[in-house]
Amino acid sequence: MNKADFTRRDSLRVAGLGAASLAIPGCASASARRASKTTNRKPNILWILSEDICPDLSCYGTPAVQTPNLDKLAGEGVRFTSAFTTSPVCSTSRSAMITGMYQTTIGVHHHRSHRNDGYTLPKPVRLITEYFREAGYFTANVKTAAPGVKGSGKTDFNFKFSNAYDGSDWNQRQAGQPFFAQLSISMTHRGRHWKTVREKLDNPVDPAKVKLPPYYPDHPVARDDWATYLNSIQVMDGYVGKILQRLDEEGLSDNTVVIFIGDHGRCHVRGKQWLYDGGIHIPLIVRWPGKLKAGQVCDHLVSGIDISATVLKIAGIEPPKHIEGKVFLKPAARGAWIPVHNREHIIAARDRCDETIDRIRCVRTRRFKYIRNFMPERPYTQKNAYKERSYPMLNLMKELHAQGKLTPAQALFMAPRRPDEELYDLHSDPYEINNLAASPNHQKTLKEMRAILDKWIKDTGDQGRFPEKENATTPRKRDKTKQSKKNR
Repeated sequence: MNKADFTRRDSLRVAGLGAASLAIPGCASASARRASKTTNRKPNILWILSEDICPDLSCYGTPAVQTPNLDKLAGEGVRFTSAFTTSPVCSTSRSAMITGMYQTTIGVHHHRSHRNDGYTLPKPVRLITEYFREAGYFTANVKTAAPGVKGSGKTDFNFKFSNAYDGSDWNQRQAGQPFFAQLSISMTHRGRHWKTVREKLDNPVDPAKVKLPPYYPDHPVARDDWATYLNSIQVMDGYVGKILQRLDEEGLSDNTVVIFIGDHGRCHVRGKQWLYDGGIHIPLIVRWPGKLKAGQVCDHLVSGIDISATVLKIAGIEPPKHIEGKVFLKPAARGAWIPVHNREHIIAARDRCDETIDRIRCVRTRRFKYIRNFMPERPYTQKNAYKERSYPMLNLMKELHAQGKLTPAQALFMAPRRPDEELYDLHSDPYEINNLAASPNHQKTLKEMRAILDKWIKDTGDQGRFPEKENATTPRKRDKTKQSKKNR
């Protein structure tokens, strides 16, 4: 992206909100007395990212799974039900979160691009950790979270960077120094460790009791794979319990804001790498003792890039005007903070993922989802080595489709091409199966959603309009080479 062009578009950015007092009112309870000692201290912030998950926790109503630690965290804070990432894959989603910018605005929208070409963020975009450091915070990418709990240390940013964090644990900070810490948990990311995840649990999920989305076949392979995913969530929940216990033991809980999210949606067919809710809908839980009323459930729309703007606000740092994320918590009376409604819609984008070239955009309101396929001639099942070797359900569906054994809802993903546009009424069709783009009764909504997306593409300077440069595509070449050797 031309950096001068970015500066000219800077006037389009949403202005950040001013800093607010963090004073805690006096109270007779023991916990409040402890909190009162931190009246003039900045809050610590612990941002926990669990990889590749939707809100498939028991506190969100998912059957069969048990997540007592996250349920408890939600009961002590705010559980957001309508949080979505700006991308359905890790590197682009994380690049957006750490900057507070759409990945398409800053030219990092292709999955694992710019690894060897020296690409840097366009000015004035910066990592949010730089703002924390300048405000006196110690920043950490946590590697050892608690006994038996390792952080993956994952960054996966699609740009060249240095000194993103000061250390690998908040205990490396100076005495009394506030910290901003990120902690990535890889247990929920599909991988070899899923083969033994059931053995780590006393109460593994019974495949017979899971509820499969209707676009999956009700087959033992599908049930077992879905149960394994939920088992990984149960193990991750145990990790979160140990992390929270560490905060308690170190006397940090009262002055630490804990934020739990997914980095994008679940690693399943029609999930990760797609703009259906299975690819972008994430859990979001925020606990801030003495500030956020416990036990709240909030259905305000929140985007992944809003996390960055909000944590800056919490720390008393005014979010820079160029940041596209919006603050979703604000100070209220008597030192309390409350959720704030700042979005009528969220927008997400998918571009090249691994070796699979594509361009898709979506607009989602509380009720409707609009998807535009810029390359509709490409099938859902176009070549992707990662999925073909890792998704047992994908190969199952291909086999059943060849045998004519899929239902119409399940066969949608096997179509040889995609529609140019998709429109779903999420109230009546939460699984996004019945495309209403051609419905005479929904043309007004379709036109409104089209206009929202067109304006966003223009206002943000969506870089997906331009072909990817060859020197940024090393990962795609590598995957193609692996796939070609595999097929020999």
